[in-house]
Amino acid sequence: MAMRRRSDPLARRRHPGFTLIEIMVVIVILGMLAALVVPRVMNRPDEARVVAAKQDVASIMQALKLYRLDNQRYPSTEQGLQALVVRPTAGAAADNWKAYLDKLPNDPWGKPYQYLNPGIKGEIDVFSFGADGKPGGTGVDSDIGSWSL
Repeated sequence: MAMRRRSDPLARRRHPGFTLIEIMVVIVILGMLAALVVPRVMNRPDEARVVAAKQDVASIMQALKLYRLDNQRYPSTEQGLQALVVRPTAGAAADNWKAYLDKLPNDPWGKPYQYLNPGIKGEIDVFSFGADGKPGGTGVDSDIGSWSL
């Protein structure tokens, strides 16, 4: 005995699926959410760069502290931050030197971090000139350094 299939219109409606109107409503809602969220996120790249620069300065400062523990002094301004990556040949010898960083990062604006020993705002200063690449400035253009950690 074979079963017969009924061609009942209600039987076809039981299969799950989305109608064109339901899909369009979802697209409109997503578009409205994007219109509200995207402008807020797009204004944040400068803030993200400042945060990244502060994190870089903090990690460089940690490496400098380890250098000082091993060698009883910070690298000179002449030796610079390169002394954290390559054994210094100029200035005072670093007897217990080892590589403190794999490589020196550039700041988020693509320029090298600056280093002063003795520092102007502290015992040593590690800093970035910010977005404008010039000393001073305000907001995103202001200097970001070890004194503000």
